[in-house]
Amino acid sequence: MSEWKSARKIWDISQTLRPGLPVWPGDTEFAFERSWDMGAGSPVNVARMTMSTHSGTHGDAPLHYGNDAADIASVALDPYIGKCLVVDARGIMGAIGVGDLPAMASADRVLFRTYEAFPHDAWREDFTAISAAAIRWLAAQGVKLIGTDAPSVDPQNSKSIDAHKAVLEHDMRILEGLVLDGVEAGEYELIALPLKIAGGDAGLCRAILRELGE
Repeated sequence: MSEWKSARKIWDISQTLRPGLPVWPGDTEFAFERSWDMGAGSPVNVARMTMSTHSGTHGDAPLHYGNDAADIASVALDPYIGKCLVVDARGIMGAIGVGDLPAMASADRVLFRTYEAFPHDAWREDFTAISAAAIRWLAAQGVKLIGTDAPSVDPQNSKSIDAHKAVLEHDMRILEGLVLDGVEAGEYELIALPLKIAGGDAGLCRAILRELGE
């Protein structure tokens, strides 16, 4: 009982996959239906799902923005587990720049909270992106994973995807679609493993933050 009481606090920072989940305009909508149903006489419930690899909370594979780059099944898992810094970027318009970044002695993983309240029920085109210059600056500080509650590190209408290219240039990893409502700026432990999909350009994640131990 004492071990249970002393367990570190956990924040679930994942979106709930469900019909009606907002998706990138033109991408595959999420669908869920029972293929075997106990209510219809089956001994078990089993469902099937149709979705984009970029549904909800997910990790981009390098293959997403580099045609000859690694798929999500091939990437190392180390960047997705460990100490991270959550940065409060609410109020920044357009894209997060170098001048918006906090001073940091060291951080392997940085997550940006840009929404006051995550838009669970509607797609928003005016999300806050991250500039390529900011990504290169973070890479120079040793950051190997960047996460955001926005659906992309690039603006929705970007054709050059400069931020994604900067990530590829420095062999970093990306988490998108995090839910950081109620998470204060500061240090946490991140656990966000993407699904192991052969040929996958992204992998859905059950992402959590955990209170750091003593």
